[in-house]
Amino acid sequence: MHPTLEVRGLRFRYPDGYPALNGVDLSVAPGEKVALVGPNGAGKSTLLLHLNGILHGEGEVRVAGLTVGDGHLGKVRAALGLVFQDADDQLFSPTVFEDVAFGPLYAGLTQEQVERRVAAALQAVGMQDAGGRVSHHLSGGEKKRVAIATVLAMEPEILVLDEPTAGLDPRARRGLIRLLDDLPQTMLVSTHDLRMVAELFPRTVVLDQGRVVADGPTSRLLADTPFLAEHGLEA
Repeated sequence: MHPTLEVRGLRFRYPDGYPALNGVDLSVAPGEKVALVGPNGAGKSTLLLHLNGILHGEGEVRVAGLTVGDGHLGKVRAALGLVFQDADDQLFSPTVFEDVAFGPLYAGLTQEQVERRVAAALQAVGMQDAGGRVSHHLSGGEKKRVAIATVLAMEPEILVLDEPTAGLDPRARRGLIRLLDDLPQTMLVSTHDLRMVAELFPRTVVLDQGRVVADGPTSRLLADTPFLAEHGLEA
């Protein structure tokens, strides 16, 4: 089975010379749900921003069989939906409906197709009655759900999320975990929430100092307390 997401030898330096990624290799098979963990500054968010072409480093990134940055950027961004850590970075329209409709409209779908996509995406995240609400009046948990809906409306093969449970209260966190568990897409999730990792993700990749230092079964990696401590993580 060919991987739906593949990274080979990825290196990236920021303009100030800081080496954020130092030869990252990663492969995710269709249908896999994979956690990406590591300390602050490990390069997790930098890696995610390479997956849909926001950043460009040395090496190869392939999404759904397409090389990122090889004239396929539109198709790549349709295949891979990236949900940012701060939902406010993703919600900029007057209403929830308009936020979720933005991608399909930009893709040139008809009004009927757009309305169908929006309804299905909001239904999937449990926000089916929120279309007329003002996005920035929503709670933190509701904003996260709508941000995910904006991506689902594009019907992506792959979902990539950056710290999805950050800042949520326990009820909103639990609801989001149930949502992620129910979604069928291939998934790569960067997080510090190791309890969520243990619950949802059979496989975990540990990134530290821009390198993959471990990649394997979540149960084994999270049971290795000395290893976690060495890489700035707490069991």
